[in-house]
Amino acid sequence: MKIDFHVHTFPPDVVADRERFFDGEPAFRSLYGHPKARLADTETLLQAMDQNGVDMAVIFGFPWKDKEKARRHNDYVLESAARRPERFRPLACFDPTADWAMDEAARCLNEGAAGLGELAVYEGEDEGSALEAYGALLALCRDRKRLMLVHANEPVGHLYPGKAPMGLRFYYQLVAKSLDVPLVLAHWGGGLFFYELLKKEAPETLAGIFYDTAASPFLYRSAVYRRAVDIVGRDRILFGSDYPLLPPSRYEKEMDEAGLSPEEKAALLGGNAARLLGLGDAAP
Repeated sequence: MKIDFHVHTFPPDVVADRERFFDGEPAFRSLYGHPKARLADTETLLQAMDQNGVDMAVIFGFPWKDKEKARRHNDYVLESAARRPERFRPLACFDPTADWAMDEAARCLNEGAAGLGELAVYEGEDEGSALEAYGALLALCRDRKRLMLVHANEPVGHLYPGKAPMGLRFYYQLVAKSLDVPLVLAHWGGGLFFYELLKKEAPETLAGIFYDTAASPFLYRSAVYRRAVDIVGRDRILFGSDYPLLPPSRYEKEMDEAGLSPEEKAALLGGNAARLLGLGDAAP
């Protein structure tokens, strides 16, 4: 089974007229302001999944700052998953620092969301306040036995739309709060996996988290797959395409270039996700 763990899907009205949603949403404008930046609804996504041999996708929206935009988008994701439960697992997405975030999270979990994500803070939020907000959401996920997927990015290198200001110290502190919560750090955790090579503290702190591969062809050389598997093992890495940003074939090509074995590829492309989602015989 091939599972894409990192997929953005948008309601048809957002796809048709994105500019109507720019006001008060600087991150959305930054990421999708260019007309060539792709948006896709779930019908388009299903076609792409069939074309690329993807059996299931973990889908979510965007971390809107506006409550009504977030609610409408989450409803669309939840309804899409309810119509095609054999193809989709939904996560609830919103601005994690909003004063209504906990209410929206609880509402969506009550409605069947598998967890929260891709949660992100793209603007210059105070790190202490952001960490407190994430901590409260982690506690909710712990109580409901749901997962959380968090945007993370490398603190160095070139600038690009969607590069959040938080450093690796922030994500490390977040991981320390995530005991008993299945936590996925997107985009290779911004490189945080490298610190699992430290002798003290970090290996134990990071031992239970997952990393996804979203946007990897834009960010890293293909060798990152070999390095990451050698450091953290093959069982805690999840294939995520960041669709509609990139097709799955780009990732599989790089896995082959990195020299992953068929067993390692099978784990990344679906085996690990199936266990995390508790699917059938693959459940832990």
